Amino acid sequence: MNLRRAIPTFCLLALLAACTNEQRSDVGTGGGTGTSESTGSTSAVTGTSAGSGGTGGSGESGESDDSGDVPPPEPEEVPVLENIAFYDGYAETVDEPIPDGVIRHNNSLVATRLTDELLARVQTTLKVRVVVGALCDNYDRLGSVNLALVPKGAQTYVSGEVDRIEVARFVTPFMNMNKQPTTVPYEWEASNLVPILKDPDLLADHDFWFELSIFGVPYAANDEVAGCAGRNDTQLGSLLLYTDSTQEAQDFSVLLPLAIGEDFNNYAMGASDKVGTTRKTVSFELPADTQNAQLVLITSNHGANQGGEEYIRREHYVYVDGKLALQYKPGRMSCEPFRKYNTQSNGIYGLSPRSDGAWQSSSNWCPGDVIDTRIVPWGAASAGMHEFVIDVPDATFVGGEGNFPFSLYVQAQ
Repeated sequence: MNLRRAIPTFCLLALLAACTNEQRSDVGTGGGTGTSESTGSTSAVTGTSAGSGGTGGSGESGESDDSGDVPPPEPEEVPVLENIAFYDGYAETVDEPIPDGVIRHNNSLVATRLTDELLARVQTTLKVRVVVGALCDNYDRLGSVNLALVPKGAQTYVSGEVDRIEVARFVTPFMNMNKQPTTVPYEWEASNLVPILKDPDLLADHDFWFELSIFGVPYAANDEVAGCAGRNDTQLGSLLLYTDSTQEAQDFSVLLPLAIGEDFNNYAMGASDKVGTTRKTVSFELPADTQNAQLVLITSNHGANQGGEEYIRREHYVYVDGKLALQYKPGRMSCEPFRKYNTQSNGIYGLSPRSDGAWQSSSNWCPGDVIDTRIVPWGAASAGMHEFVIDVPDATFVGGEGNFPFSLYVQAQ
């Protein structure tokens, strides 16, 4: 597989899976999730709401015939990270015990290398599952799953110095660790990762490391949650892979990591094409002609101040080489399915259910829900330079606050 870097027209910044608006009494960090209300080209949305309970497929891939073909392997759920504790995202990195094979980059980011044995268990389809457990952060926070391509044999790495792609993003609910349920599940369709994880050229030079990031701050819980006084542990996180052979593996031979958690707003230098606009351009080069290519995009809308961007749904426009490829407006029909996970009283849910119209008028995301991963079909394309643009022309970022963290990569045959 060819691995190529972007030629960006803006400054590439490190992943920021965090919100700094701890002063709010009603809501903490959030992230936009939403179905694709698209009037442009088709987009496959791969997030699965936590309310579904994270059920897997049946694993039925057809009966074998009498020709002696080997039957497909049984579906598997493979643990990658189990009950990892996360800590105060603003504090110095803790020196607490961590399982063998897991490294702690900082209090909000851990990683583990995918062993040969684990990679061999990956079949032709893949789902990524995350389970978040309540500790001493009772606000909603932003989390993510990333895949890092690390030089072969390295025992550790600096996250900002290797190629990484964001696989999934999610928002934790307001959780009181003393109330049930104390965990929330998330699931994403991620079969497009299979050709990456199985690629012999990439495997010859790289090890694959899965990263789990969950930002958290314990300060409110220290006062508001029984048993949290003086503690700085914020959440528990587990990462699992579900894999089966119900479909043929996807076929991609080129991977271009273009952005991961980049700032996207209209007020910070380098966060858009120019200050005053919410338009971001990424130029990149395809190494060869392709008959089939796709772009994998994650965005989420943040801004907790009055009139902030997380409360107002905006049309998002995606262009590839000047042509509209996708139009979407983040936001669920309703956040009521996630009420059960929000066990800490908060200003989003209130004491009684809200109508669909009320949710649609004020939310880009639901605490306890996934952020959608949008797969944008591109099709045939020629070798050479190309241009991706995302534009949110109505965004205002009142008071110079808020952000739309932006991740993007390209896959091509």
